[in-house]
Amino acid sequence: MNIRAYEPGDLPAMIAIWNEVVEEGVAFPQTEPLDTDGGAAFFAEQSYCGVADDGENVVGLYILHPNNIGRCGHIANASYAVASAFRGRHVGEALVKDCLENAKRLGFTIMQFNAVVESNVHARHLYERLGFVQLGTIPKGFLMKDGHYENICPYYITLSI
Repeated sequence: MNIRAYEPGDLPAMIAIWNEVVEEGVAFPQTEPLDTDGGAAFFAEQSYCGVADDGENVVGLYILHPNNIGRCGHIANASYAVASAFRGRHVGEALVKDCLENAKRLGFTIMQFNAVVESNVHARHLYERLGFVQLGTIPKGFLMKDGHYENICPYYITLSI
């Protein structure tokens, strides 16, 4: 598996993977899928986008951007998406590790995740194994697709520069 910066030719696969996660309604806050034009604009406005490819196809991606502005602009935020057919193969772990390196390269000193859904145990275990610290729990902070609310768990890690 190769992790690299996205290229324009990757956009159809990136949009499809992103939309798969949005449609599942259990991890991303977005409710509307990306279309071709909106997806191209969305990915282009990020500080960095990385993709995982298996030599033939894009199987996962991440977006990296500031979590805030000004005096908090040194804190990064990211989102990760892996095609359902490739989950459980450590694609997400490779994406997170590459993202942390690119965040450091871009001058970020902290990575913060604002809304990790409490039931997303695979992501939470990965983040904790990589050294992220849970900041607490926000009760009923995420509206699941089926209409019930789940807790969210903010996480952060300090990036060594």
